[in-house]
Amino acid sequence: MARTDDVRTARLATGIAVPWVAAGDATGVPVVLLHAWAESRRAFDRMRASLPPSVYALAWDQRGHGDADRPAGGYSLREAADDVAAFLDAVGLTRAVLVGSSSGGYVAQQVAVDHPARVAGLVLVGAPRSLRGRPPFADEVDRLCDPVDPAWVRASLEWFPCVQPVPDWYLADRVADGARVPAHVWRAALSGLSDAVPPTESAPIPSPALVIWGAEDHLLPRAEQQALCAALTGSRFPVYPATGHLVLWEQPARMAADLTAFVHGLA
Repeated sequence: MARTDDVRTARLATGIAVPWVAAGDATGVPVVLLHAWAESRRAFDRMRASLPPSVYALAWDQRGHGDADRPAGGYSLREAADDVAAFLDAVGLTRAVLVGSSSGGYVAQQVAVDHPARVAGLVLVGAPRSLRGRPPFADEVDRLCDPVDPAWVRASLEWFPCVQPVPDWYLADRVADGARVPAHVWRAALSGLSDAVPPTESAPIPSPALVIWGAEDHLLPRAEQQALCAALTGSRFPVYPATGHLVLWEQPARMAADLTAFVHGLA
């Protein structure tokens, strides 16, 4: 079942209000969790349940997603990265390990380029090296109107097929995430990702990194993931067998264990 947490609200410097939750000891290593496009902080519920108290994990709804404010603009990749830095300010963190799932890992890379002093390390989970160009499903997204149909969201999950079984309640929660996102945010956030210069092409990324990839991920070829690793200082590249693109959905406990080992190794 989904977690029940003490939900707090942070107000970013731009005035955007974003909800967030925390697990673990506040004196532990801070880890900020960045969900993927059209998801929410709740996507990390299963993984957070496996983290020890020594990892202070903060999950939050990014602009336009979940229960966050939904302004008309501010969805470019660089603006998303600025929101992460503003979130750190709002919750009183100087720096943190950033964990990004799928496109959340793309945002994390941009934070490391634009705000390197705020990043203690990167954990990139099924994260792309580049999203430049128009994806094949963009036409469908362009045709969306409000309210977004949950049946369409459920059908869209076929774009990212899972190999490992995922609980029905968790899938239903991700469908609810997508249905809550307004049509303009679906479009603007996708454009912000696909129009951006890939972060690793714009500047070196010196942060220590863990790049986690599912061996059955047919969206992100192994060669692209290896190119991503080559652009990161001291990166490690664990490959999860029999796992698709949505590693967070399919392997939350293993991901939690690898994240914990990485975080403790930074001390």
